[in-house]
Amino acid sequence: METNRQKKIAGVLQEELADVLRISTQEKLKGVIISVTKVKVTPDLNEAKVYLSVFPSNKRDAIFKEIVSDSSKIKHQLAQRMRHQMRKMPDLTFYIDDSLDYIDNIDAALKNKENPILNPEILSEKKKK
Repeated sequence: METNRQKKIAGVLQEELADVLRISTQEKLKGVIISVTKVKVTPDLNEAKVYLSVFPSNKRDAIFKEIVSDSSKIKHQLAQRMRHQMRKMPDLTFYIDDSLDYIDNIDAALKNKENPILNPEILSEKKKK
């Protein structure tokens, strides 16, 4: 269970990290949107798990690799911004948040002819495969 302190620090990290990523992508990548969807901080405040959503999704892997390789630089920029709020900056671990893709897949499946809700016979066919 997250404490109030963890939630507050995660919220501040999320805001500042979104700003850092926005500025860095503005210079390098035109037409790419990177969102920080969630930040989870460990109880000892030594590690922060950062979940990112990248649009367009066809550039996601390349951009994610670049962010991971620049993670020490991003951590330094974040530490400079938050030097009056935090004594020690947590280590950042980045993850891809693919929940939007998951929602799109469900939406596409519901619009497709192979909708198991409208056509229950499909379920028995899929189980056989």
